[in-house]
Amino acid sequence: MSPMSEATETEKTILNERQLYPLLPLRDIVIFPAMVTPLFVGRTRSISALERAMEGNRLLFLATQRDPKIDDPTREDLYEVGTVGQIVQMLKLPDGTIKVLIEGRQRARMVDFVEREELLSADAVLCEELSCESKECDALMRGVRNAFETYINLGKKIPAEVLTSLAGIVAAGRLADSVVAHLSISIADRQEILESFEPTERLEKLLAFIDREIEILQIEKKIRGRVKRQMERSQKEYYLNEQMRAIQKELGDKDEFKQELRELEEQIGSKRMSKDAADKAQSELRKLKMMSPMSAEATVVRNYLGWLLSIPWRERSRARLDVDAAEQVLDVDHYGLDKVKERIVEYLAVQALVKKIKGPILCLVGPPGVGKTSLGRSVARALNRKFVRISLGGVRDEAEIRGHRRTYIGAMPGKIIQGMRKAGVNNPVFLLDEVDKMSTDFRGDPSSALLEVLDPEQNSTFGDHFLDVDYDLSNVLFIATANTLQSIPGPLQDRMEIIRIEGYTEEEKLNIARRYLLDKQLAAHGLKPERVEVLDDALYEIIRRYTREAGVRSLERELAKICRKMARDLVKVQKVEPGRRYRIDAAAVKPYLGVPRFQHGAKDEEDRIGMATGLAWTEVGGEILTIETAILPGSGKLTVTGKLGDVMRESAQAALSYVRSRWQQLGLESDFYQKIDIHIHVPEGAIPKDGPSAGITMATALASALTGRMVASDLAMTGEITLRGRVLAIGGLKEKLLAARRAGLKRVLIPAENEKNLEEVPAQILAHLEVLPVNHMDEVLENALSAPLPLTVLPGDRKGGLDAGETVHH
Repeated sequence: MSPMSEATETEKTILNERQLYPLLPLRDIVIFPAMVTPLFVGRTRSISALERAMEGNRLLFLATQRDPKIDDPTREDLYEVGTVGQIVQMLKLPDGTIKVLIEGRQRARMVDFVEREELLSADAVLCEELSCESKECDALMRGVRNAFETYINLGKKIPAEVLTSLAGIVAAGRLADSVVAHLSISIADRQEILESFEPTERLEKLLAFIDREIEILQIEKKIRGRVKRQMERSQKEYYLNEQMRAIQKELGDKDEFKQELRELEEQIGSKRMSKDAADKAQSELRKLKMMSPMSAEATVVRNYLGWLLSIPWRERSRARLDVDAAEQVLDVDHYGLDKVKERIVEYLAVQALVKKIKGPILCLVGPPGVGKTSLGRSVARALNRKFVRISLGGVRDEAEIRGHRRTYIGAMPGKIIQGMRKAGVNNPVFLLDEVDKMSTDFRGDPSSALLEVLDPEQNSTFGDHFLDVDYDLSNVLFIATANTLQSIPGPLQDRMEIIRIEGYTEEEKLNIARRYLLDKQLAAHGLKPERVEVLDDALYEIIRRYTREAGVRSLERELAKICRKMARDLVKVQKVEPGRRYRIDAAAVKPYLGVPRFQHGAKDEEDRIGMATGLAWTEVGGEILTIETAILPGSGKLTVTGKLGDVMRESAQAALSYVRSRWQQLGLESDFYQKIDIHIHVPEGAIPKDGPSAGITMATALASALTGRMVASDLAMTGEITLRGRVLAIGGLKEKLLAARRAGLKRVLIPAENEKNLEEVPAQILAHLEVLPVNHMDEVLENALSAPLPLTVLPGDRKGGLDAGETVHH
């Protein structure tokens, strides 16, 4: 393809013949004609291009890369218009690179790109420099010279001889090329000047670039002046302040350090501290008087005295001892939680009769979201005391409790003393949150440090390492919270009164949502209660199918989600329908919250063989637990599946041993277990399960499968089994009975030892369930299996034992 086919009408008059030149790609630089520039060349192909040029006429084509990061550019990576330059001088450096001095000769356009393995070449045509002799051209040249002189005067460090050399240039194009080399403009702007063949067009673009740079330099000069004035003012203020301090020091009677000592002495004298603390403060003050005020030790002593004077020693708030008023506050703030409220009222009653009682240590234990922390705040409000909360989650350093010794840099008291200073009185309600989340490492055991804090016999002389004097904590009402007791050391548990908060029933959650959560979320989202009606069946739908928890945090989040969607809808329609009301029933929950996330267990509709329903306790409440048993031909192997823990696996072994010991009563052969394999499975195998309350359920399912007797589908059971068949007590009875009622079960077998716990179960749960206490496994089978137990079995060889569907003959 000839070069003339790609040229414009203007360029056709300035193109000469084609010639092949070695190609040198340039990064971050554009070389103009008559411009002498040193370059450092390191790429292999570029070095080969220099060597090829040196072998000939020293000419090569200089083209700038569009992206300087590319190491091996192609034709698309290079600008088409470049400069033919001549090598003036070349020097090889020790590191393998080459320093070359190149002089630009003439503009050229690359017509073809030749890529070889050893070097790059460009088939290019030279562009003749056009002349310009019009008055417009003269005016542009004068404007460029004046603007460039202004540009230099604004602070650009350009040698004065540059202006002198520009004065001798009479060619318009040459003037533009010489000026642009000294401007701080981008590569794209330089390339635009290079590609301007008409001198008039080139001068116009150059003048626009210079004016833009002048405007930027003027703004920079203004900013520098403003910053300089601000710095001078700051330095002046600092100098005057230092002079003032020096004058006051010379006067003597206004010495800041002496004034500080006098203030400390007055504060120590007026502060009502213990005798030991007052003596310690006086001793430290005497030391401080003999120290240099600028010494590091003086800073430590000042900090220590500040802490001694800031914590409350004898200051206390007047507690409210009105039992009726306290009960009212607790009832307003919390629904249910009768045990905790009863304990607080008892404490108030004793306080009203006795002037001094050592502060009790209460520990509220329960799942997340049941209101343990907020209950502590309500207790403080009921007692009219200050409330302080510290979180012990993740604390693993003993010094966090007892404080650091003053020998350490940055020493400070522990969280207990810090909390007392925050309270400002010596009888606050002090909440130790997440006491079960503490851990231990090489820095000590913080739970052991709490032993002194939480012991009513010792905390009157609590010793903080930083204070180094005894501090009285006996007036503080400590309330600790924990999710589980297992991770709290025994000695620490022994010092606390444990109050369990098992979680809320569905009715309690409904009342909490109705009394507290719904109004709170409506107010938080700007919704008026009279315009929103949420029915009870909608709340039950949210509780049962969108949350799975013992507390109410997830319930509150779901209510907030509904309120957000109502608020969004209200903003959209308030201009069209300003009085819109919202009525949320069970059917309307799904459009707001999406597909239900949880499906609570439900009872089987018909009696089945080898399948029994148990009850389990989880951290988010009770659940029903289906246990299935299959009898297979085999050799006596027992398989237990369902991701069970060690306790449940041992329960399965105990259940099998019990059934084997009752072979005659169940109508089985004495060696039945040697001819079969038994598979016990608990569905939902991805969920870990463990606990000592599935023994009688496993034994029932096993007895049903072996005897071919059906288990009642409306019956659930819970309890552990011994080898002799005795049914042992379990925990979490309230949650388990709630799960049974939710699943639609009618009867529940519980250990007789747990009959006393029925007093703690709400009456609305017991009204829908028939609870049958049992002492022995025989009673369980009598109630669970669908017909009387067989006494004999037909003689003969029963290979493989009894399958799940076989019938036992009398």
